[in-house]
Amino acid sequence: MFDDERYAGAPIIVAGDNFGCGSSREHAAWALSDMGVQAVIAPSFSDIFSGNAFKNGILTVVLPQEAIDRLMVVAETDPIMIDLEHQTVTTPFQDRFNFEIDPFRKACLLGGLDEIGLTMARDSAISRFETDDKARRPWLVPVAA
Repeated sequence: MFDDERYAGAPIIVAGDNFGCGSSREHAAWALSDMGVQAVIAPSFSDIFSGNAFKNGILTVVLPQEAIDRLMVVAETDPIMIDLEHQTVTTPFQDRFNFEIDPFRKACLLGGLDEIGLTMARDSAISRFETDDKARRPWLVPVAA
């Protein structure tokens, strides 16, 4: 598939069971991201791969094998669409498959937030805490030499 010019730049991969198995490093998600992959649809995923994919902005969609079989057929000739907000995968042939996703992951993916973005979104609260903490525990504040 990856060397088939018809699918070059495709943003969605439809895959088999336990996708990402054997991939305990973030490099697998990086490689997919570098290829332009935005989502992988499969019956199941390796836990480590799924976590790494999420941290790199790649949506992992779990669907039953029957849905995967149908999507494999459709993908040969037509595009597949994913609507993360409504949690659906659709085809031009009126196929519609609903999927579940953790609400936190959904919000992060929709907002384009990674771990750094989540931290930066709390900048004001972090600054308030640091100011309050310096007053509460002044012995922890470094003294300039």
